[in-house]
Amino acid sequence: MKKTMKRTKWWLPALILLTAFQVISMAQVVFNDDGSLSTECLIFFGAYLAVEWVYFTAMSIARKRADPALEMIAFFLTGIGLVTVAGANKDLVKTQFVADMLGIFCFVALLWLISNVDRAMVMRTPMAVAAIGLLVLTLILARNIKGAFNWLSIGGMSIQPSEFVKVAFVFVGAATLDKLQTTRSLTKYIIFCVVCVALLFLMRDLGAALIFFFTFIVLAFMRSGDFRTIVLLCVGAAMAAGLVVLIRSDFVMARFATYRHVWDDMYGKGYQQTRVLIYSVSGGLLGVGIGDGKLKEVPAATEDLVFGMICEEWGIIMGILVILCIMFIAFHSIRCASGSRSAFYAISGIAAGCLLLFQTGLNVFGVTDLLPLTGVTLPFISRGGSSAICCWALIAFIKAADNRTWIGSKYYLDSDS
Repeated sequence: MKKTMKRTKWWLPALILLTAFQVISMAQVVFNDDGSLSTECLIFFGAYLAVEWVYFTAMSIARKRADPALEMIAFFLTGIGLVTVAGANKDLVKTQFVADMLGIFCFVALLWLISNVDRAMVMRTPMAVAAIGLLVLTLILARNIKGAFNWLSIGGMSIQPSEFVKVAFVFVGAATLDKLQTTRSLTKYIIFCVVCVALLFLMRDLGAALIFFFTFIVLAFMRSGDFRTIVLLCVGAAMAAGLVVLIRSDFVMARFATYRHVWDDMYGKGYQQTRVLIYSVSGGLLGVGIGDGKLKEVPAATEDLVFGMICEEWGIIMGILVILCIMFIAFHSIRCASGSRSAFYAISGIAAGCLLLFQTGLNVFGVTDLLPLTGVTLPFISRGGSSAICCWALIAFIKAADNRTWIGSKYYLDSDS
């Protein structure tokens, strides 16, 4: 117990350093072009810092020996996203702040929901039905945006339901595999997975479909522990993908039209990726300054292309640090799983961590033309409420997998007992 206490005393100096870094970063964008102070930015930046301090102070009181490293990184990445969005367009700072707060709220709410394993198991079927229902509703009512039918407009706001379904996908998968210890039946979950991926293909959301399939592979491996099973699944998926290409060749091939050939059409279909490559390099190691980049003028700069903005305005060092942070989250989920008090927590934590890492890879390698551009967001940083809520909700699974989270509560599993 003493070792655990020593390990978690670092949170206060770490939070002070994080706050200092954020204040310096925010100071670069709180002034308008004419030199006047942006009151809106000042208010929402201050509110973000206040929420950050309230959260860690409350956690230090309620869970004195819980490890705050996961949330520290999440707040760090979210803060970078908030400042980057504000630097590109100050009018968006309020919307992004609200999205981030909703994400933090969902993190706390989901952590409470799954704190009781029995309660989580009861939610498995309703969660699966709600996820499929939401995707079907999206397919019926969604507008065509950038060639995909994956956005719903509600009260003047646009939401991307597939982001919320990612959380349900992990939840249902982990609950099912935990139950498999007694029932040994994967049929219902496989049907659920196939329906989700099929609906995403119909919506032309190729990036989300790939993320869902990868997450299914992770869950399947955790179920069987057999690489041969995974190989068979991948072969089957390749055959299914070939069928999709034959049926919807126009949609699929459009994604590959400029892959590895963006410079051949740098003012057309390769415009976004070539600008990411040019401006990322121009930022050098330390960047040109927040809000001073040119990539922000390119469409979807704060969404799909935000990694390029990070490299240009914050520097390549910061770009690498962002990737390392996501990698840490993934490896942290694996490390925590070994001491989890339930298979549900171990499975959901690893699945969530791997999902975030895979999505980061699709985004970073996509905008740099190492992979086809699939239009997925960069976790915690890209602009958008749906993405922010999804990312924060996913780390609730990882937090729950860490047995130290429950020290002092009735849910704590004492490994020495």
